[in-house]
Amino acid sequence: MSAIDLDNIVAIDVHVHALRPDTLGIENELSRKTREDQARRWKTDLVNITLDETADYYRERRMLAVIFPVDSERHMGDSPVPNTDVAAAAARNPDALIPFASIDPRRPTALDEARDLIENHGVKGFKFHPSIQGFATEEPAAYAMYELLAEYRSIALFHSGQTGIGRNLPGGGGVRLKHSNPMLIDDIAVDFPELRLIIAHPSFPWQSEALAVARHKQNVFIDLSGWSPKYFEEQLVQHANSLIPDKVLFGSDFPVLTPDRWLADAEFRDFRPATMPGLLKLNAARLLGIG
Repeated sequence: MSAIDLDNIVAIDVHVHALRPDTLGIENELSRKTREDQARRWKTDLVNITLDETADYYRERRMLAVIFPVDSERHMGDSPVPNTDVAAAAARNPDALIPFASIDPRRPTALDEARDLIENHGVKGFKFHPSIQGFATEEPAAYAMYELLAEYRSIALFHSGQTGIGRNLPGGGGVRLKHSNPMLIDDIAVDFPELRLIIAHPSFPWQSEALAVARHKQNVFIDLSGWSPKYFEEQLVQHANSLIPDKVLFGSDFPVLTPDRWLADAEFRDFRPATMPGLLKLNAARLLGIG
């Protein structure tokens, strides 16, 4: 990390999805269909690019990408991209990719897997999506995971707000939106002050809650991924410019929302010039220990 020339980096995208595994023969039919659906819905073939091609994409833009899978297999039935695939791709492309992992806290081997990924595979943080992983943020299995990550002073990135996953299925496919209320992160921040926490997305319909937690807790940050900046609530832009300029992080939600689209649409919002260096890379660099 420290070898990266931050002056030569345009931005650090802290929210990039790994959707296609390198390991052959492990992707199930549901995961393939999900990528096909995403390609149609978002009108992009980027959902099908490999991990190395993702590195090339970000390298061409002089950006770093925090990249991760989502382990929702138990609850949703899809096959996750192996964490070791992501870590290996980052090791091959250290100038472009920063590896995060995703482990369902209810997996019997969750703690052993997490420790191995941190100690032996260079994983810097973990992505959680409680709604589609089907766990409550306060349950014992989750707290055991946070305790382990806090031991290593790692980073936990949580999906927040509504999700499109399950929207066309009966009962929303069993996805409980309440598990992604950003106010739930407040308890985690209190109980694990050594753990750095990122609230992902503008958190609809709980934007005020996310801003309150980020402003109050020193170890909580917000990434601005998943939405075009054209649709951000005004209070989010105001907080980024004034109350929490050191807590906001650039994130796209690649490949469904690209960094190119995000940056172009940000021109339509009143982000102050003084806000942008921190938002685009300096805040994330401090959090990740880069430079």
